[in-house]
Amino acid sequence: MMSDPTDSPGVHSVWTRLIVAPAIASILISVFATGKSNRTHAVVPVATAPSPISHDQITTGTDGNDVADGETVEVTMAEMLELAEYALSQTIANVDDYTTRMIKQEQDRTGVLQPASEAFMKVVTRHPGGRTGAPLKVYMRFDSPDDVRGREVIWIEDQNDGKLLVREAGTIGSMMTVPLPPEGFLAMRGQRYPITEIGITRLLEKLIVRGGADRDDPSVKVFKTEGHPFDGRSLTHLRIERSKPSGREGDFSLAELVLDRERNVVVSFRSFDWPNPKTGERTLIESYEYHDLKLNVGLTDRDFDPANPEYTFAESAASR
Repeated sequence: MMSDPTDSPGVHSVWTRLIVAPAIASILISVFATGKSNRTHAVVPVATAPSPISHDQITTGTDGNDVADGETVEVTMAEMLELAEYALSQTIANVDDYTTRMIKQEQDRTGVLQPASEAFMKVVTRHPGGRTGAPLKVYMRFDSPDDVRGREVIWIEDQNDGKLLVREAGTIGSMMTVPLPPEGFLAMRGQRYPITEIGITRLLEKLIVRGGADRDDPSVKVFKTEGHPFDGRSLTHLRIERSKPSGREGDFSLAELVLDRERNVVVSFRSFDWPNPKTGERTLIESYEYHDLKLNVGLTDRDFDPANPEYTFAESAASR
């Protein structure tokens, strides 16, 4: 997440194999991986870390389960984990599929912060009907930044030899669909996690693992605020602050998550590195927001079929 992307099936002419396919691979190296190309794209400002919680912001004498909107209380890591674990159990039991508009910004595996991206996404979970073990299915259409607008990706865990199907936007990219291993060089360059890790279920699972390691750490404080605005709704905001590094992989100084307790799903998570010794600023590590989230919309195999006439995969197939 590497097989040769020029071996795409359905490309019949020698000229196409020798000229067009290498051009596609070149585009994917520079665009799919890094978000850069010769085309221009809007500069997206880096997410700014909030200031640490002050004592004046904390409501005292209030039970953690009885918090008025706008009030912030300190809770234990065990209380936060209880919320997350219940949300995960309910997500597995009740969420078969969903559509969402995902906004993502993250450092890649080399520590370089990538531009923010936005994509419309369809997902069939690994637990439809509350039974785990089903294949994850993902369709993505990128809407920003401009240099990736129109790109489409389909990944079905147990089909297409486990490869992503990528249809790049643009004159050359539209000529063919390129299969890529999800953890191969092209698909992973510029990314923090492979597509196999995508989605609201996996986000909760990772949060619980991270939080479990901090359950009894006195250097970690957790704050809960009710009435946090997100997509026009009033949700629960949880904030984790560290006073010293943990020394573990994926360490952060501050993290925030937004929990929709009515539907028991996490709709936002972001974390920040330790402050720069010179500027005091904290660099964003990763940020994921799931907007316009619609649960159990009844997605079918057609939603993950490249032949779907609503997708541009069908256009590239017709041109061959």
